[in-house]
Amino acid sequence: MIIVQTPLRVSFFGGGTDFPDFYCDEGGGVLTSTIDKYIFVTVKPRFDKKLRIGYTRTEMVDCVDEIQHELIREALRKTGMWQGIEVTTMGDIPSAGSGLGSSSAVTVGSLHALYALLGELVSAERLAQEACQIEIDILKKPIGIQDQYIVAYGGLRFIEFQADGKVNCERINLDINQKRNINDNLMLFYTGVSRQSDTILSEQKNNIKGRKSLLRQMRNMAYLARQELQSGNIDAIGDLLDEAWQLKKQLASQISNDHIDTMYETARHAGATGGKITGAGGGGFLLLYCHHDKQDAVRSALQGYQELPFKLEHDGSKVIFNYNS
Repeated sequence: MIIVQTPLRVSFFGGGTDFPDFYCDEGGGVLTSTIDKYIFVTVKPRFDKKLRIGYTRTEMVDCVDEIQHELIREALRKTGMWQGIEVTTMGDIPSAGSGLGSSSAVTVGSLHALYALLGELVSAERLAQEACQIEIDILKKPIGIQDQYIVAYGGLRFIEFQADGKVNCERINLDINQKRNINDNLMLFYTGVSRQSDTILSEQKNNIKGRKSLLRQMRNMAYLARQELQSGNIDAIGDLLDEAWQLKKQLASQISNDHIDTMYETARHAGATGGKITGAGGGGFLLLYCHHDKQDAVRSALQGYQELPFKLEHDGSKVIFNYNS
């Protein structure tokens, strides 16, 4: 039996510049981090030739083609595991529509676990590349490539997407006090709305040609945020998040709505300096930058919403149990 733990993520700046339609012409960059909330993937051989897939439902099938969970199905195909396998996924939060990168965490985690069962040590780079192949090339998801890379590599990173297709994953090293400050000043609240991101992302992808000026500004803000963090100016993140959120809302019509706008402005009036929806938009989790002494006021103002306490996570996808007889 193999158990792989793959972290979820919050993306701070540059989202949208990780679409190949943009970065292949302009180059892209994101500032993003894994968090201490996880997707767990367990794989084990079966005594018979059947395939059993367990998630919010259970599938028992005779061949890979019959599997309805498309991410796990394609991970099995990619690794050449055609029969006699059980794959189970569990998450710290409900994965559907969270905006925390759960789909890519499932894909990366499934690949990682299946390769481990085969006795193969696979690099974070390969896991990310193959997850991108599955989600974008094979399944034609209208998504970028930042999630696959950050959950595979882990940590607080600046990820640069070059026009020639190369991806650089630079870890942002903060001292102990800086790490404490950024962890202490970040909050996550569930909007109460779970959404399917494909519609929003499809519109965003279709809008790229006409939104390149906006995306350049968002990319440049990611570089600026990296610079501010490296210089120790943690508090600059709040104001930059607010500025970036105003830009992000212009990328597609459903990224925000009256519900989200009201929630965000309520948090700002209570003391948060900036924030954003963590994923495609339309729902999921609201990320806020708020000084620790203002957080009780924000919690009171948002008392109808569930908070998700979290910390930034240093590691990416990793095997946490390996009993492979």
